[in-house]
Amino acid sequence: MSYDPGALNAALAAAVGEDRQLIDDLRTAFMESAERQLDLLARARCDANWQLAAWRLKGLAASFGLTSLMVMADEAADAAPGDPRILRLLRAAISDLAQG
Repeated sequence: MSYDPGALNAALAAAVGEDRQLIDDLRTAFMESAERQLDLLARARCDANWQLAAWRLKGLAASFGLTSLMVMADEAADAAPGDPRILRLLRAAISDLAQG
């Protein structure tokens, strides 16, 4: 599955226009929230906490039209808490978005 960091940039630009400072601020807020949810996923030891973090990550991704991340968060919600494969994939996806 490929990740398009440009999709985040496009969604932010569509939402706020050409205000570079606001785009940067929203990008920072998005990345902090995504990383927070990933951290909560990594620390979750029960189904409820794992699913809640996955659903929050999915909602965050949906807010910015990041369909690949939404699909992956859905997959996480269905996986066992602490699933190393899905955590690795999510880390890579969020890292790719941070690079964009």
